Amino acid sequence: MEELAKEAGITVRTLRFYRERGLIPPPRREGRIAWYGDHHLARLRTIAALLERGHTLNGIADLATAFESGRDVGEVLGLGEPTEETPVRLTPEALADYFEGEVTPENLATALELGYLATDGEEIVHISRRLLDVSAALVREGVPLAAVLEAGRQVRVHADALAELFIGLLTEHSADGRMEKLRPLAKSVVEAELSMAMDRRLRTPPRP
Repeated sequence: MEELAKEAGITVRTLRFYRERGLIPPPRREGRIAWYGDHHLARLRTIAALLERGHTLNGIADLATAFESGRDVGEVLGLGEPTEETPVRLTPEALADYFEGEVTPENLATALELGYLATDGEEIVHISRRLLDVSAALVREGVPLAAVLEAGRQVRVHADALAELFIGLLTEHSADGRMEKLRPLAKSVVEAELSMAMDRRLRTPPRP
């Protein structure tokens, strides 16, 4: 414990307090010896970084609970499944920087539930660089992260329906099964229709 506290730049008393609050996992014990590892040190550095960003200990404890109850990265990403999205590895403090002031236990739990985030040891993995960047841009424009996540939940319902429609269409009419070559065409149709739909909505005057 003394060695860990020294490496983390905190007092033993502070370390004991963090243990009592459940902010760090218990050590591995061999007889009367308690062994701490790199993951304990990484957790302490994360706590320090989040405190510097204005998070309270209560908030950090809630974040840790949501983080530890999240799904493993292998469960979310799958093994060997085709994808055009690039996952992004983040530390908890880096995620806090992306969405300054918006990384609450509630938002983190929602993102974990939707499968946008997964856990891999002490790291957080976002399933899509594009979704991460767009979500952060919306938050910077003043849209609350909770609203962005709810919009993502609704978009997924429609996206699943569109995917089912096009996969059925391409399966039925593509004799040689060139699904990957036809996939960009389906995406172009959806993008064009969405663009025209937004044009129609923007031309419609708002209701009083």
